[in-house]
Amino acid sequence: MATADPTDGNPPGGEPADGERTDAERAGPAARRTRAAFAGLLLVLAALLTPLSVVAVWAASLAEDTDRYVATVAPLAGDPAVQNAVADRIATAVTQNLSVNSLIQQVAPSDQSVLGGLLGQLSGSIDSALQSLVRGAAQNVVSSPAFASFWVQANRTVHDQFTKALTGQGGGAVQLTDNAVTIDLAPLIGQLKQQLVDSGASVANAIPTIHVQYTVLDSSQVGSVRTGIRLLELAGTWLPVAAVLFAVVGLLLARHRRTALIALALGATAATVALGIGLSVFRVLYLDALPASVSQPAAGAVYDALVRLLRVSVRTYVVLGLAVALGAWLSGPNRRARQLREIWRAGPHAARAAAGRAGLHTGPVGPWVHRSKRVLEWAVVGAAGLTLVLWPYPTGWVVVVLGLAVVFVLTLIELLDVVEEEPTRPAGPPAAGP
Repeated sequence: MATADPTDGNPPGGEPADGERTDAERAGPAARRTRAAFAGLLLVLAALLTPLSVVAVWAASLAEDTDRYVATVAPLAGDPAVQNAVADRIATAVTQNLSVNSLIQQVAPSDQSVLGGLLGQLSGSIDSALQSLVRGAAQNVVSSPAFASFWVQANRTVHDQFTKALTGQGGGAVQLTDNAVTIDLAPLIGQLKQQLVDSGASVANAIPTIHVQYTVLDSSQVGSVRTGIRLLELAGTWLPVAAVLFAVVGLLLARHRRTALIALALGATAATVALGIGLSVFRVLYLDALPASVSQPAAGAVYDALVRLLRVSVRTYVVLGLAVALGAWLSGPNRRARQLREIWRAGPHAARAAAGRAGLHTGPVGPWVHRSKRVLEWAVVGAAGLTLVLWPYPTGWVVVVLGLAVVFVLTLIELLDVVEEEPTRPAGPPAAGP
């Protein structure tokens, strides 16, 4: 029998003193509270990093994928607001270099002639007619397939320079000067001059080469936006990794992991919805900050085109977050969730029973599925997650289709889940009577 050490403050039997028992009891709850607080902090960080990761991936994809960038801006060539803005710029540049006097001299070489005097008196009307002629020719230029080809080819050629401009490095055909990203429209002006010559205004041949810059992005806030995009582009790889690591560690430390997963999914969804709202708010602020010389409809069209894929990503993450939260809740011990699972299982069970009555059996597949059911279910969920990760640019519909595919395969597993029946043993001899 153990005896108490006379130098020990504990009573016989190894029982701790009252004060020491209290400290020991408090040590466990304190550690649990610290762990829960740390887990909550990591999950909050993961939720907040989700929309930042969406923006970072979007910025990096536009910078690195030329085809994606061209596909983003190509529809702008057919946008009426952009066409009108470009037509106005090239028409203004041409009319400023095409004088009425030159046109009059082309018609009446001697200013002293009667015809020349009459035309001089009508110079105001001729000037208005000349502007209409140039504006109509400019509209024909920007409405032609040649403009669409020029737009696509120009954007493909200057993609690297455009990216450098957005990241603050500038240079090339696309430049960032005075807080503006601009494109040189000289080739279009050349086409406009040729159209004027073809229409009979040969004086247009005297127009020199004109370099007119079309503003793609212009605002006093471009500098701050440029800095933010540059930082997000640099973090495009690490922000998603950090968000995933924070989420995994936070879930592992959480005491109630299913509840933590639901909270994480809903928190990330709310943060992503806030990003979507922010894109609309920033659009209004951006357009209000434009100078009067910039066409707001055209600037709005450019903004919408650039952030279109970002909005698609926002919708994708919102659908994914809701799907994860719903799946975690449906697989939990909640009474309503259990009832819904029973309702869902009733269908496969009834189909399996009907197949059995018809003489259709699973053979050895059914018992194998029953033994490997948990592994198969996790494999299906993992395959869906891996598909979503490897999908180049998933949309909300991709998430929905993958979710439906997971439900279908899980239903098939439930249908094939057959408990292996024990072999029927032969009946023994009848029991002897008394």
